[in-house]
Amino acid sequence: MLVLAGWILGSATGAEAQSLRQGVSAFHRQDYAAASRIFIPLAERGNAAAQTYLGFLFETGRGVPQNYAEAAMWYRRAAEQGDSRAQYSLGLLYDRGFGVPQDIVEASKWLNLSTSAAPPPAREARARIRDAVTTKMTRGEIAEARLRALEWAPSREH
Repeated sequence: MLVLAGWILGSATGAEAQSLRQGVSAFHRQDYAAASRIFIPLAERGNAAAQTYLGFLFETGRGVPQNYAEAAMWYRRAAEQGDSRAQYSLGLLYDRGFGVPQDIVEASKWLNLSTSAAPPPAREARARIRDAVTTKMTRGEIAEARLRALEWAPSREH
């Protein structure tokens, strides 16, 4: 997790990086209310790492009321920017239909993207989950999910 935190912080600059570091520190201390107060303004300004953490807080109801739709919204914003953890979490929400309509093709798309972008320690575990989801799909659905993943391109928030 420390390597991941370093990678996340490396994508932010100046005061934003310091603020993100404080949010991550509060998160690791399990002071989720403080973490959410730090992450919200960063996430609103388009910080993908803060959006991913905030999505997790809303998904699990830590420091904020549990709200799957809110979690999906934050995960989507980060996933669209290429955050592989957010892509993974969003894919799982689509697989289960939590906060979004259940959509196995969309789930597979996000899980494919997440697996291909995952750091080596996480890649194998994500591949197992992706493959488990794929077993529930028809060949046509698999082809559609792969096409969506191939056509996807990250976009930065401004």
